[in-house]
Amino acid sequence: MVNLLRFKEEATAPDEDVSGAEAYVRYAAATAPFLAGVGGRVLVAVECRESVIGPEDAEWDMVALVEYPSREAFLAMVSDPDYLAIHPHRVAALDDSRLILSEPVAPPAAAE
Repeated sequence: MVNLLRFKEEATAPDEDVSGAEAYVRYAAATAPFLAGVGGRVLVAVECRESVIGPEDAEWDMVALVEYPSREAFLAMVSDPDYLAIHPHRVAALDDSRLILSEPVAPPAAAE
């Protein structure tokens, strides 16, 4: 799952005492056991710095690539009532986001 994330300058309830980025850290920490519980893992998370090709204004603050063993595992996680109880931290943190279902592809072969 490709996660494109844009944080709020200031988080909203229940995290109005911190920035959106800090609220997202709270959400991510609380989500970790649920992710592990369904066999998922964060492959990489990167902070976006500057567009080389694209709009001058930053579109995303962070991109995270998260692996789930199956679509069913993802759906099981996001429908868990205990996970749903922490989901307000994600809403408080994010101004905009995209979750993009994706699959790995083989890298192109090197030219000989």
